Amino acid sequence: MITRVLRSNAKKGQEPRRHGDTEKNRSERWQGSGSNLDCSSPILATILLLREQREDMIEEQLTEQIIGAAIEVHRHWGPGLYEEVYERSLCRELTLRGLAFECQLPIPLLYKGEKVGSDLRLDLWVERKVVVEIKTVTGLLPVHEAQVLTYMKLTKSRVGLLVNFNVSVLKDGIRRLVL
Repeated sequence: MITRVLRSNAKKGQEPRRHGDTEKNRSERWQGSGSNLDCSSPILATILLLREQREDMIEEQLTEQIIGAAIEVHRHWGPGLYEEVYERSLCRELTLRGLAFECQLPIPLLYKGEKVGSDLRLDLWVERKVVVEIKTVTGLLPVHEAQVLTYMKLTKSRVGLLVNFNVSVLKDGIRRLVL
């Protein structure tokens, strides 16, 4: 999981603090990584911050493209169809936009190395960065968000989209979730 760097806590010659940091885990973060880099280096802190900002920008642009594709599908079909129709249409739209994705991706349920149930099925995993869960329900419930968060944790994705096509205006049916 990527943590946000809090710039306001950065002191000259020190790595900026991160949310939930203590002096102990700040030093352990670098010692545990096997790195010989000086974690108090402001240059290193800047490089890490820039990497994180670049990753945030890539994910934001990607979610904008996915939402645009979903809006296009919704404009074509409107509400009231089965989830499968929207999923296949969204897959076609993502293909037309040149985005890589995996559809109906099986996710094994492993507990301490042993399979404990049937695989979960992730609707879409776009560019191996964004989880997309498609719904056609009267209203989104907390259990739907929990489902997306679980998929995000299992795929180690930072961003997820929950898209309910059963609404008049699609923007009312989209939730963006971030770990």
